Amino acid sequence: MFIRSTAIALACLFATGCSHVTPNYDARFGDAVRDARKKMTLNPNAGKNGDPVAGMDGRSARESMNQYHESYKSPPPAVNVINIGGSIGGQGGGSGK
Repeated sequence: MFIRSTAIALACLFATGCSHVTPNYDARFGDAVRDARKKMTLNPNAGKNGDPVAGMDGRSARESMNQYHESYKSPPPAVNVINIGGSIGGQGGGSGK
């Protein structure tokens, strides 16, 4: 009798491990990510549009990219911005006469 009741108790215990505790959470799993991705997409139907993008032609785009890459080979000289709008040493700040 003791073995039979122990076996039934263990079977019930193992069966409760297979039940879902959070069915409401599982049903909506991933909704926040899908909603955020939908809100960040500017034009969801952009892939269905076969028209080319309006903007620069190929020659102008290539030239601007070449200038961009060249700017890193020889960057422009740094500008000294110390004392903007004033003078060094307090000279010329106004007449004290």
